[in-house]
Amino acid sequence: MQERKGASCLYFGRVMHKRLRPFSHRFTYRTFAMLIDLDELPQLHRRLRFFSYNGSNIFSFSDRDHGARDGTPVRVWLDRKLAEQGVDLEGGQVQVLCMPRILGYVFNPLSIWFCRHRDGSLKAVIYEVRNTFGEHHSYVEAVDEDWSEGNALIQSCDKAFYVSPFIGMKARYNFRIKPPGKALSVVIRQQVPEGELLVATQNGKRSKLTSLALLSTLLRYPLMTFKVTGAIHWEALRLWIKGARFQQRPDRPSKAPARVN
Repeated sequence: MQERKGASCLYFGRVMHKRLRPFSHRFTYRTFAMLIDLDELPQLHRRLRFFSYNGSNIFSFSDRDHGARDGTPVRVWLDRKLAEQGVDLEGGQVQVLCMPRILGYVFNPLSIWFCRHRDGSLKAVIYEVRNTFGEHHSYVEAVDEDWSEGNALIQSCDKAFYVSPFIGMKARYNFRIKPPGKALSVVIRQQVPEGELLVATQNGKRSKLTSLALLSTLLRYPLMTFKVTGAIHWEALRLWIKGARFQQRPDRPSKAPARVN
């Protein structure tokens, strides 16, 4: 029997980045992420002692951390975003893979939204990217009709948003993802005109989301969201020392429309 989709949970695993040119640079960190079913947020708020929705707690999820970032409910933002690309979920399920706030702070370099039609079929994936300059951008990618559950999801899009100061804008992202189940597998390969430049992966094993699990997570990964920001700047310093060159930042975030395959 197929595992019930939509149950919010935790994933414990590792994030790895490997730069391939013009020199090699690799790092890996132990981390965790939450998979949140948007429909379950009010229930999680009531059920979990250490988690709140749009409130203060040790762990929390806030509408202001995603989407329009003005307090608009993320589901409203998401449905509008999908409608711009002709995708209608008809009230179907939405899950987001991200880090929660910890003690009021969070920085998600990438949040992944899995968007299903009311019949259960996966219709689109939104890759929501944030940089350290306070900017954000969302890539909306429709799922091919011939894709079937259990297979890896292959998607790609041109880079339209400045992220790393050491990577220019002429690049393309290639995604290989398995919608979260008992295990988590995300692979992103970044291509530049010279060839493949960067490989990033996120892997993890599923764990139940309970108050006790959240308390254990806090002890295993204290201040993880703060460490994410620190690690970004630390690795940037290491790249600079190795000779990475700064790439010109656009005057403003690209307004290129999100691409749908």
